[in-house]
Amino acid sequence: MAAAGAGLLGRRPLFLRCGTWRPFTSQTDGEARVTRVLREKFPRASAIRVVDISGGCGAMYEIHIESEDFKEKRTVQQHQMVNQALSEEIKGMHGLRIFTSTPKP
Repeated sequence: MAAAGAGLLGRRPLFLRCGTWRPFTSQTDGEARVTRVLREKFPRASAIRVVDISGGCGAMYEIHIESEDFKEKRTVQQHQMVNQALSEEIKGMHGLRIFTSTPKP
């Protein structure tokens, strides 16, 4: 039987804590680095947004990227392209959320 307070399937929930709060107007060094790499790898991108969702410590990022490079590719292929572009950066991350799209005509 699962212990009291255990999460789904008897596992305790995982929380990432960095203990830092920052204003939303400034970009962390990690966000700037990931954004720079994505701009280099996807020069045709019309929009790139990178947010450190781990509280600023760089353990987990959410990425939104809109690019012509994704045209006629399945979502899984688009995400593979982003993972490949960030292959070195991903080594130091705990997780990554990727949202891709193509520009609307």
